[in-house]
Amino acid sequence: MKKERTLPSFGTSLRQKLTWLATGLVGLLLLAVNIGVYRGTIDFYFSGVLVVAWINVILAVSLNLINGFTGQFSLGHAGFMAVGAYVSSLLTIHLNWPFPVVLMIAALVAAVLGFVIGLPTLRLRGDYLAIATLGFGEIVRVVLLNLDITGGPRGLGGIFPKTTFFSAELVAVLTIVVIGNIIRSSHGRAFIAVREDEIAAEAMGIDTTVYKVLAFTIGAAFAGVAGGLFAHHQMFIDPRSFTFQRSIEILVMVVLGGLGSITGSIIAAIVLTILPEALRGMAEYRMIVYAILLIGLMLVRPQGLFGTRELRDFLGIERVRWVKAQQPAAGVLKSHGGDGR
Repeated sequence: MKKERTLPSFGTSLRQKLTWLATGLVGLLLLAVNIGVYRGTIDFYFSGVLVVAWINVILAVSLNLINGFTGQFSLGHAGFMAVGAYVSSLLTIHLNWPFPVVLMIAALVAAVLGFVIGLPTLRLRGDYLAIATLGFGEIVRVVLLNLDITGGPRGLGGIFPKTTFFSAELVAVLTIVVIGNIIRSSHGRAFIAVREDEIAAEAMGIDTTVYKVLAFTIGAAFAGVAGGLFAHHQMFIDPRSFTFQRSIEILVMVVLGGLGSITGSIIAAIVLTILPEALRGMAEYRMIVYAILLIGLMLVRPQGLFGTRELRDFLGIERVRWVKAQQPAAGVLKSHGGDGR
């Protein structure tokens, strides 16, 4: 028995060449943006927009794990974002804990809440699950409105400005790497199996409830981190920042990019963050133009920009894998000095 390595194969079609070129240009643009922010040549306003874009990337990719890869329909992502925002803000205001520790605690609290909420609600399916998660988000908002420690309807101010472009970018990259590795693991295949056919997945021995709750918990944890970054960027939060409309905005990013595509979620989150700002010069017409562009794109590409495909699919890269080459037993034994018995 010997192992033979299959090397990556690169497509030579025109579309693949153009994809490689576009990828290189995007990489150079990202490098230029990082250098510009570091040297201060990019102004404070635009760098702030980019921070919000990275936060939206975290939210979109984490929601895609629930809605895209596991096939659930959650409308409560803004609720977990709110929990992370308020928990992290209260810890920095009253205890002045280090920012990384605060973000981890925000993720933990949001994950625990996601587990507690997800365990009973994820036994539901379709519209019933959407209604249940929508109700959870509204419950969180109403609770925040009526607590004195959160400032109630007045909001919570005095939050330290700890979120920077580089910290938001770092967390976004970690989110992409972690969720991408989860999807490519055996657990990721179980998530996709639940999405494709829940009954068939159960017949194959997959505990669908466990995997749905696991996806919900992981997605909630990253939403909590995004909430912490958002609060320490805005320096002021109130319950109006985490309404049902916020959940819909995140869902639009996921659907537009493609349910089941991390690459699509990244691009859609960045585009849908920058586009409204780019249309500010059109004053009262900008949201109309924004809506028309979204509707037009969904008519042309109802499956989203990328569908269920990732960037590596467009580049024509195959995974490197080890293949066992079967040889006749007698030949193998002979090569090692055996007699074939």
